[in-house]
Amino acid sequence: MNSLVQNLMIIGGGSAGWLTAAVIASTHKHRIETGTLQITLCESPNIPNIGVGEGTWPTMPKTLQQIGISESEFIQRCDVSFKQGSKFVGWGQDNGTGFYYNPFDLPHGFAEGLSVEYWHHTQLKEALAHVFSPQQTICELNKAPKLVTDAEYAQVLNYGYHLNAGAFVELLKEHAINNLGVKHIVANVEHVGLAANGDISNLLLDSGIQVTADLFIDCTGFKRLLIEKALKVGFSPLNITLFADTALATQVEYASDEEAIKSYTQSTAQTAGWIWDIALPNRRGVGHVYASDFQTDEAAEQTLRQYIQNSGGLVEKCNIRKISFTAGHMNKFWHNNCVAVGLSAGFLEPLEASALVLIELSAAKIAEVLPVTTDVMQIAEKRFNQTFAYHWQTAVDFLKLHYLMSSRTDDFWQENRKTATVSGNLQELMDLWKHSVPKMSDFPARAELFHAASYQFVLYGHGYRSQLFFELSEQEKAYAQQLIQYNKQRIAQLTDALPSNRDLINNIKKYGLSRT
Repeated sequence: MNSLVQNLMIIGGGSAGWLTAAVIASTHKHRIETGTLQITLCESPNIPNIGVGEGTWPTMPKTLQQIGISESEFIQRCDVSFKQGSKFVGWGQDNGTGFYYNPFDLPHGFAEGLSVEYWHHTQLKEALAHVFSPQQTICELNKAPKLVTDAEYAQVLNYGYHLNAGAFVELLKEHAINNLGVKHIVANVEHVGLAANGDISNLLLDSGIQVTADLFIDCTGFKRLLIEKALKVGFSPLNITLFADTALATQVEYASDEEAIKSYTQSTAQTAGWIWDIALPNRRGVGHVYASDFQTDEAAEQTLRQYIQNSGGLVEKCNIRKISFTAGHMNKFWHNNCVAVGLSAGFLEPLEASALVLIELSAAKIAEVLPVTTDVMQIAEKRFNQTFAYHWQTAVDFLKLHYLMSSRTDDFWQENRKTATVSGNLQELMDLWKHSVPKMSDFPARAELFHAASYQFVLYGHGYRSQLFFELSEQEKAYAQQLIQYNKQRIAQLTDALPSNRDLINNIKKYGLSRT
């Protein structure tokens, strides 16, 4: 029977649940205010947040601005620091030396590949990210991406954030309930009722209440209570492509309150995986992601402890917790009247901090295709699944590219380079890039998860060189030279003008940023 879609029920809190609630509620604020849409979030009182990743993409400032959260309050309450990209250390060779950056700023000439072609033809020795972007230099100096006099969400350089996931959830929850009209229930789901057509008809809570909705959003994490357990949608593991299945995570205190806060996420390659290092104002989040088929837990923990000690941390104060996971995603993300978001949809190692951005994109897409009536639910389902099947495949391929380009010789790294572990799509791109550079025209989606520049930075950061047959025109060469000169001037100007990451954060905590 056809009826209006007026009642949304989100099961599960955390970053997935509350960010989804806030994005949909802010998009459809008028409907909530006029009573034609109700969004309710039901969360368990006793399930802790996973909190593996604390890094965001540069999409997050726009998302926070859209849902109406003050950037000053966000920074003050959520232990936030600025993130301007990722630094990959030791991914090329066994000796662990060398690094490359994937900065957030997108230099001119990158979408069409012009800058990269010039870099190839002139055989420049300096890193691509250094020649065409000021962000590598700014990051190496631990500088901030803006001034304290800049308004909230205004940018000198493109940025995302590092954040305390638990504090972020509390801010989102408070904002969604108090300012966006989201209803809140604290209870456990005891039973999922199904209708004859396979839809979820109702949920029985442990409080004895039975709740119904037109659309259910599963944010129950690895439990996948609705999408997998109730609706029996299958899960596709990705262990033949991405081998990591374990993480050891901890928090590392700074030696002093004046220690520099890195303006990037650092990923340092290890024997059977890599170590993340995320700098917050009051601590570092450090963890070792590895493949248990190639390294024991004991050896992995020893590697992590040695890294912490070498980087100036106090190992004896670190409480290390183990997180086991299976890389993969659901076969369908939207099935009947249920959508999976966050860990319920799937999980990939946090190499490129894709977890939060996939939540952002999922929430925005649900808000965009939210069906008016139940008879068009299948159309929304189809469009959502097409979009996110592509997004997840893109994310897997981009993560794989990091391993595929490495020349490290440990078994883990050699296995990662075997053709059988590489998707047909990524192999096609690699064949294409033998004699061409990554360009936006190589990717079909309207809103790509990863920009062409990201592929360029990873590909050529590893020392890969495409064999280009055709020279640039004199006009194109002159344009590229202008870009290089302009970048040098920007580096000099920004080095003088920008404060350190810590100084800016301290000032925002004291004074805040202008709202206009």
